[in-house]
Amino acid sequence: MSHPVRNADNAVSADDAVSAVRAYIETHHDAFLQDLAEWLRIPSVSAQPDHAPDVRRSADWLAAKLRETGFPTTEIWETPGAPAVFAQWPSDDPHAPTVLVYGHHDVQPAAREDGWNTDPFEPVVIGNRLHARGAADDKGQVFFHTLGVRAHLAATGRTTPAVHLKLLIEGEEESGSPHFRALVEQHRDRLTADAVIVSDTGMWSEDTPTVCTGMRGLADCEIELHGPDQDIHSGSFGGAVPNPATAAARLVAALHDDHARVAVPGFYDGITPLTDRERELFAELPFDEAEWLRTAKSHATHGEAGHTTLERIWARPTAEVNGIGGGYQGPGGKTIVPSSASLKLSFRLVAGQDPDHVAKAVTDWVARQIPDGIRHTITFGAATRPCLTPLDHPALQSVVRAMGLAFEQKIRFTREGGSGPAADLQDVLDAPVLFLGISVPSDGWHAPNEKVELDLLKKGVETAAHLWGDLAENWRDAP
Repeated sequence: MSHPVRNADNAVSADDAVSAVRAYIETHHDAFLQDLAEWLRIPSVSAQPDHAPDVRRSADWLAAKLRETGFPTTEIWETPGAPAVFAQWPSDDPHAPTVLVYGHHDVQPAAREDGWNTDPFEPVVIGNRLHARGAADDKGQVFFHTLGVRAHLAATGRTTPAVHLKLLIEGEEESGSPHFRALVEQHRDRLTADAVIVSDTGMWSEDTPTVCTGMRGLADCEIELHGPDQDIHSGSFGGAVPNPATAAARLVAALHDDHARVAVPGFYDGITPLTDRERELFAELPFDEAEWLRTAKSHATHGEAGHTTLERIWARPTAEVNGIGGGYQGPGGKTIVPSSASLKLSFRLVAGQDPDHVAKAVTDWVARQIPDGIRHTITFGAATRPCLTPLDHPALQSVVRAMGLAFEQKIRFTREGGSGPAADLQDVLDAPVLFLGISVPSDGWHAPNEKVELDLLKKGVETAAHLWGDLAENWRDAP
């Protein structure tokens, strides 16, 4: 293979680097897709016990392919559930920054009868799209790093990456990552990194490439309310004893104020507010609110006063009633005071909020709302912390520049309204989390006919190929 053209300072020009990377990708693209299709045929559905052997087979397949790619260290890391894959490829530059790439190799359940046009575990290319479960979420976005690092080496003439490169690909993300934090804590010393790259995310659209700068956290609880020891006659006792269903309704009504702000005292403590610059960047995105409402199958927007829809779903905390129940639900009437009622609540959290503090604030608030004569319990599930990377962080700027070379246009910024295990990496490793994903909303994560755009998959490969050199060059004094 010809070596890249260097200038008098022994540096490769940006145009030459882009050309060299693209040439390498084109040469190896067909083999890359064949390998990806082979991986996608493994039905690694972590949520279904019958597929546990397939999840392990998926981990073994990936570990072998990473060894073939050139990673000198590849290991299967066991958990009480599904296995994860760890790989490491040190740079020959001892002063280079260390980067950890996160993704997952398990997938959502899928069956032809769910509405798939083809077998979900038999990949098929239709037009310029690759259809299969996991094509975008997340095998395609994990796998582009294998071709990306090889293109990086070919374009630079290096024999090792410009950064100390590590991968951690878990096997339980689609089941809520129940053992992930413990795994990270167990292997903290092996996973130490200056930055974490999460390739389990997406972009605004095919025409508007974006970098995600943060994800919201999550806390959720279930509240059980108990009044009479059994259902009782509403004529004989109603109006003279407390009704747990009424207490549940009053609790829900009190959750927000008239401006749709969460009314729990202390809920907003420590929150990192949006800057004017972030508001401007959100406003630059081609957001069609009417189309968004159609996607949401809803008929009006609603939320905290003083904030746009994008600000509400990306950068503001929320409280949602996920379920409410109690009393008689059958046909016709049944005139009772019910014995019990229940609520399920969830809270999306933003940077600066502490899930433990929020849980205590909600617990104390609920206790103050409950009338005498109603017993209650409140149980919180495992929380997910929010994560946010400042716009001026040097590693984030490297991601933006690398994407800019690949897409040849301005890269804009988003956040994710949902939550994921990325915050555990930030929390345990004390490293900034950066998001590099090329999936678009039409890819249909978790839905029938999931696909990935092949042109965007190539852009992901290109971005990864440019990223390692940019990080090494511009972030040599990583904290």
